[in-house]
Amino acid sequence: MRATHVMGAKLRFVGVLSTLALLCSLIVAPTARAHEVQPAITDLEVIDGRIQLTLDLALESYLSGINLDGLTDTDDAQGSSTYDDLRGLTPEELEQQLPELVARWSNVPLLTVDDKAAELTIDRVQIDPVGNTDLPRKTLLVLSARAAGTSVQVTWPAGAGDMVLRQQGVEDPYTGYLAGGETSPALSLIGGQARSGLGVFAEYIPVGFDHILPKGLDHILFVLGLFFLSMGLRALLWQITAFTAAHTVTLALGALGWVTVPGSIVEPLIAASIVYVAVENIFARRLNPWRPAIVFGLGLLHGLGFASVLGEFGLPEAQFIPALLGFNIGVELGQLTVIAIAFIVIGWASRRVWYRKAVAIPASCIIALVGAYWVIERTLL
Repeated sequence: MRATHVMGAKLRFVGVLSTLALLCSLIVAPTARAHEVQPAITDLEVIDGRIQLTLDLALESYLSGINLDGLTDTDDAQGSSTYDDLRGLTPEELEQQLPELVARWSNVPLLTVDDKAAELTIDRVQIDPVGNTDLPRKTLLVLSARAAGTSVQVTWPAGAGDMVLRQQGVEDPYTGYLAGGETSPALSLIGGQARSGLGVFAEYIPVGFDHILPKGLDHILFVLGLFFLSMGLRALLWQITAFTAAHTVTLALGALGWVTVPGSIVEPLIAASIVYVAVENIFARRLNPWRPAIVFGLGLLHGLGFASVLGEFGLPEAQFIPALLGFNIGVELGQLTVIAIAFIVIGWASRRVWYRKAVAIPASCIIALVGAYWVIERTLL
């Protein structure tokens, strides 16, 4: 009897450690949302005989010299302290460092016209004033070159992370993603090079997946909240189906621009949804009849969060449906991967009598605390 008791205690201890390891692997690494790396958004357009590149980016990350390729959090990079210091500089001080950066990009070269390097000039710079230095600030940088040709290519410098390239002002415009060191296809200045529907569909799947793993910590915690109440297939199926159906609806409506809710409202509510699910796990022993309906309602909020991501990237108008479907499938694959990881780590404990007390409740408490912190943080900032 004593041996059985000792074995049970050891299993409970292993269950707790496994749960903590799971939460740490999915939470600790990407918790610093303030330092999350976002792709540069670049619009290419011909205006008054000049090729204009309008870049929406976090200028400090490029001035700091951080290697952004494959990076999800600037805190994990060498030179992160320089990046943080740059956030405290005034717009005027940052602007003084721009010519050197643009010169480096020109040497790549960033833009070629008919296979010849284009000489770039800085037309306009708009840098947000210093605010909360824990958060990235936006810079709008407009570069231009003489349009002395019929086609252009854009080469995004190695180490610059990802870039979304969008052609504007033409029929059938090109929209694509460039990683650091990659070059776009030759783009006609009069358009006509929109990606195929299948190509866009495939391209947006990893974008959706990446928004869950590793960048979607809030969505990860919500899915784990559904997981910890009951790992039974039927209970999980009801909840995941409700969540998926709901965020698909608002993702589509938000991407179409039919429903627009400011991030200052959506983000705190998403955090509050995490708290709700986690707290209910603490008090409810099984799936209540109303839980799927509530999860559906909360999923509507998460769909608006997904839509804001697509709003930043922009969906190609000619392939709106393939891009939307690809992104949504990527999101679903990310969610299923989270559940699969959770099953592998602690699925063995689900049928133990101590599972709820030693695993589900402590894990839900941690999730609720993180969610509550985000509610406060996102409301106040």
